Amino acid sequence: MQYRTKPEESLGMPSGIPHIIGNEAAERFSFYGMKAILAVFLSQYLFLMNGASGDPMEKARATELVHLFNGAFYLTPILGAILADVFFGKYKVIIGLSIVYCMGHAALAMMGHFGHSEQWMIAGLVLIALGAGGIKPCVSAHVGDQFGSLNSRLLPRIFNWFYFSVNLGAFLSMLLTPWLLEWYGPHWAFGVPGALMAVATFIFWLGRKRFAHIPPGGIGFFKEAFDREGIFVMLKLTPVYLFVAIFWALFDQTGSTWIFQSQDMDRNFLGFNWLPSQIQSLNSVFVLTFIPVFSLIIYPWVEKLCPLSPLRKMGAGFVLMAAAFVLVSFIQVEIDGGGRPSIVWQIAAFALLSAAEILVSIVALEFAYTQAPKKMKSFIMCFYLAAVALGNFLVAGVNQFIQIPSSSEEQLAEHIGSMAEDWQGDSRTVVLPGYDKNDPDGAYIRRLGKDEKVPLEVPGQKTLNRAAKIIISHAEKAGHFPDRKTAVELLSGMKDAWGRQLRYLILNSTTVRIWSAGGDGKWNTKWDVGIIISMAEPQPEKKTSWFDKLRPKESWLSIRKRELGIKQSQAGAGEMFSQTTFAGGQVRLQGASYFWFFSSLMGATAILFIPFAMIYRPKNYLQDS
Repeated sequence: MQYRTKPEESLGMPSGIPHIIGNEAAERFSFYGMKAILAVFLSQYLFLMNGASGDPMEKARATELVHLFNGAFYLTPILGAILADVFFGKYKVIIGLSIVYCMGHAALAMMGHFGHSEQWMIAGLVLIALGAGGIKPCVSAHVGDQFGSLNSRLLPRIFNWFYFSVNLGAFLSMLLTPWLLEWYGPHWAFGVPGALMAVATFIFWLGRKRFAHIPPGGIGFFKEAFDREGIFVMLKLTPVYLFVAIFWALFDQTGSTWIFQSQDMDRNFLGFNWLPSQIQSLNSVFVLTFIPVFSLIIYPWVEKLCPLSPLRKMGAGFVLMAAAFVLVSFIQVEIDGGGRPSIVWQIAAFALLSAAEILVSIVALEFAYTQAPKKMKSFIMCFYLAAVALGNFLVAGVNQFIQIPSSSEEQLAEHIGSMAEDWQGDSRTVVLPGYDKNDPDGAYIRRLGKDEKVPLEVPGQKTLNRAAKIIISHAEKAGHFPDRKTAVELLSGMKDAWGRQLRYLILNSTTVRIWSAGGDGKWNTKWDVGIIISMAEPQPEKKTSWFDKLRPKESWLSIRKRELGIKQSQAGAGEMFSQTTFAGGQVRLQGASYFWFFSSLMGATAILFIPFAMIYRPKNYLQDS
């Protein structure tokens, strides 16, 4: 069947736009629903799935994996753009990769049913990164392809509506999907977004006769891409998107570090106790609210004072993003002091971040399209998306770097591997050498059984246990852990196995750490040893509503842990305090220091962007010009 290959000659909106907007809303529901729960799933659920192994994943490791996935998702658009611009055209690539996308969601929904859960997870994320990422530049460019010179003035409006549909789908999914994970488990939480992706594909297919199907460029793509003008455009845009990369390095942490921060906050807001993953849905609420405010009020008002170019908008967005991270840094300072600040403060940070998103993300999306030569639309859109990937890889790299390996777990894995052949399931004591292999007093002791793992014993264990008992005793009387000054006084004179003073660190209102620098005498290395003490908090009272009738009386996580025989500690239902001995395995950039690092990075980016924006000269390209 032959399709129309040019934009409609019309002054109004192209007829195929409703199908693109409907597809984008459903597809974004699918993607953001999966993405909203990924960090929490990795850190709290994955190790409980059938076929999974190991302990709960550390937050830094979960953050690293989330941003590696984000980076892969935003890097694969290069493949999608080449397939669309050179070989098949945007429509065929969108349909084909959407099917791959659906297969990825199906793989995630299969976790725990049979086979190895981690392998199903990896397969699902790879397929989603390939499918969702591959169609990303094609969908955005496909929107622009529907417009000609007669209605090109409507491009800013349609990109705003395009972004409106993105945020509508994201808002609904980030409310529903965490709720499904909490009460019905990972299979429903990953399955429902998969079903919505199938709906998105169907909606897009229905509009096939109304679209302008711009033919692929073929060899003309390479001629244009590597002629003098094409190379100049790519080089000219590269610095723009290096700045944008830093913006996205901060923005996408709303799906990782901001979620983990909200777990340590009082999440009661508007009479409801929100789930940590649901807070990010307010980003979409703010964006949907701010878009008309910016378009109808702020932009026209500023235009009366000075010309408002795309680069000026982006520069203002960089400043607002820095302000948002400064605010979450102050929130973390309060958490590091043992406080439990109101979630209202993080919501205020989301308001700043959302305003920054409108000024940077929407503008950069339109800017990428208008600056691209006609046969390079999808490919140049990849510059914008590759910037997002680069920002996420930066975050993944930082989180990989700050993780401190566990000396005991490294050696234990080697030991178990070496004795695998004669393992008969009998309990045994394993002695693992410490930093100084010639010092028997510096060794670690692990008592093992085939189906159980008894707590680690480290050098100076008795002293650490006494220190923990003192801290717990104070917390029982006061109702909270002591502050740092009080703890130093309580632990005064208590030395580790090497004669050095113990340290005390508050991680949040319910968790503290007592530790020693270990055998090497250097802090924050794999030879550190200590105890982490956790205090259970009473569960907040929840208002009963009609919505509660839709869920079970007990969360999926509680049911699953009981099925597996995992002890659960809750206030009033078991031990109030729990403690875990560790040897390494912590992080170098702890608490507020982590957020201050990224705040400073964004602030420097905003400052450096000003002189660049002053000298940049844009040039627009449209399909029928």
